[in-house]
Amino acid sequence: MSALVEPSRHLVGVKFVHLRVFEDERGRFMETFRKEWFPERSWERVQTNRSDSKAGVLRGLHYHFHQVDYWTCPFGRVQVALADLRPDSPTFRQVETVELGPEHPLGIFIPVGVAHGFVALTDATLLYLVDNYYDGSDEHGVAWDDPDLAIPWQLDAPLLSPRDRANPRLAEIAPDRLPRLAALHTL
Repeated sequence: MSALVEPSRHLVGVKFVHLRVFEDERGRFMETFRKEWFPERSWERVQTNRSDSKAGVLRGLHYHFHQVDYWTCPFGRVQVALADLRPDSPTFRQVETVELGPEHPLGIFIPVGVAHGFVALTDATLLYLVDNYYDGSDEHGVAWDDPDLAIPWQLDAPLLSPRDRANPRLAEIAPDRLPRLAALHTL
């Protein structure tokens, strides 16, 4: 019953999990996470978070030095954007977008140093597992509309939090304040 796990073709360390959906007259079932899908990380899920967003809300772009995320979207539709912010990565500054939701049953493994955000295309719920407890000092951001990243969002005027509205552009972040690819296999 295992899902198909494949690495991103665009971003080092990112993995997409094609979840197997089983449906009948009672509803749907799918296995959404297995530790064995991510052998490169000594994964210990320590916290699960839920984000409910109204259509038009954009959250991000956020990144961490000490946390990986694993996202699924059981309700609604979201467009996820990922951007590699690790200067020592061969995919530095590359971007990838993907849609999640019941019609697109994916899980996304987001490693340290890959900025991540999403826009709710409909009212939506995003579930994310993390391998570290929330630590405000490890919450960093980059502008959702940074022209150097040129993310092809499906929405032009999203609703943003004050924090996300104030995120700096990548060019404004000192190189020594960006995560490194080496962190992918540590922690």
